[in-house]
Amino acid sequence: MGASLNEIKQRIASTKKTSQITKAMQMVSAAKLTKSEAHSRQFQVYASKVREIVTHLAAQQLTDLASSQDIKKGINYNSMLLSRPVKKTGYIVITSDGGLVGGYNSSILKQMMNMINEDHQNANEYVMIAIGGTGADFFKARGIHLAYELRNLSDQPSFEEVRKIVNMATSMYQTEVFDELYVCYNHHVNSLTSQFRIEKMLPITDLDPSEAKKYEQEYLFEPSREAILDQLLPQYAESLIYGAIVDAKTAEHAAGMTAMKTATDNAKHIIDDLTISYNRARQGAITQEITEIVGGAAALE
Repeated sequence: MGASLNEIKQRIASTKKTSQITKAMQMVSAAKLTKSEAHSRQFQVYASKVREIVTHLAAQQLTDLASSQDIKKGINYNSMLLSRPVKKTGYIVITSDGGLVGGYNSSILKQMMNMINEDHQNANEYVMIAIGGTGADFFKARGIHLAYELRNLSDQPSFEEVRKIVNMATSMYQTEVFDELYVCYNHHVNSLTSQFRIEKMLPITDLDPSEAKKYEQEYLFEPSREAILDQLLPQYAESLIYGAIVDAKTAEHAAGMTAMKTATDNAKHIIDDLTISYNRARQGAITQEITEIVGGAAALE
């Protein structure tokens, strides 16, 4: 019985140490989540302004495209606004670099594989780009070729960190390596909830020409509206991709915080159960000792 008591005591001590670690990790993830949410809000201000300017500059082209399925001759339509026959689809899949984030990665990868199996007959129909080591390793293990991978992003990634992959994605679209581009990631809803999201980034089809009427600003163009639009549309597409990365990082921190809170709560339940078992075992040992003493005293009478 003594050995059993010592074993339970060791398990209680070990579980307490584990709960202290998970509690600390929960607090770290909570701090990262707060910073990431603030970063995301700040970026939304920039993204909103870029969208406003792009919509204003492209208003005439958007109106023409909305009113006719045919491309009118004599108008310089930017290729990033035009849909073309889809021969190959590009996917940017955003996961974490490590574990301890609950089901964050598994939900993304499971739904990605389901979508690929349903929508594509073979690997020649899509191009895969991975952001995050978990996703990159997952696809490689299944023989899926990656056009590019990016690992070890910081907790609040700057645009400079992702500039290469973002620029490369827009460049691959413009050179027709793929004909449409989707970003697949977990969207941050709140600290307890995230949603798998697939957003079409290219071609840019989410601009509404009627929005241009709401903007009162007038712009002076130098050298020309078309030249500025040629530079600004890729930047707008890049901002959309970067925004998805920031959103995914926020969801990752929320998932990490939730996973560590769950682990801490589970450790507490285990400690409570072990404490009850320890008390019962100790009471049993005491009862047995008392019984032996009484029995011995009775034998001496």
